[in-house]
Amino acid sequence: MKSKLQKLKGTCIGIAGCGGLGSNCAVALARAGVGRLVIADFDSVTRENLDRQYYFLDQVGQKKVRALYETLLRINPDIVVEAYDLRLGPGEIAHVFKDCQVIIEAFDRADMKRMIIEAVVEHFPDKFIIAGSGLAGYGGNNELRTRRLGNLFICGDEVSEVSDELPPLAPRVAAVAALQANQALEIVLDDMEPARGGDVWDE
Repeated sequence: MKSKLQKLKGTCIGIAGCGGLGSNCAVALARAGVGRLVIADFDSVTRENLDRQYYFLDQVGQKKVRALYETLLRINPDIVVEAYDLRLGPGEIAHVFKDCQVIIEAFDRADMKRMIIEAVVEHFPDKFIIAGSGLAGYGGNNELRTRRLGNLFICGDEVSEVSDELPPLAPRVAAVAALQANQALEIVLDDMEPARGGDVWDE
């Protein structure tokens, strides 16, 4: 029987978006020993990203996928990282994440979150997707949770929206990213079974 570490080395996890959730989640999975990560984003690192995203001052101006790729290899030289510098739509999702066992949604916008969930349901009805919802502000540790709806897991408080009064701050963003990474590990290591019929939500 494979050890947990050996099992992780044979695991492929996809991350859609390399901002606050995606960059922190990718680092957590790389440190855990996941063998292969597929990351995708079209944006570049800015100074404004450094308050909550896993980037460094000398990476400002670089494409996020390139900067994150280099950081992940510094953390774990044995990891295989496939980095896609592109804007994801349903067709791209079907191509980029086809070999992934689990797909992690790490977008900022609600319409993009819905788009990837719907694309996964259509193209990969037997795969899990882990989304983030409600991570703005500070405090409220006991309100952060993970909820399962079929093949969809939602991490966060599902309530707090980003605003001038509730900006996305590093501790809560990283906490939700860690919940996503931890849920991905549970799915893989415990051989969780997907819901039949590909349903991902009941509301």
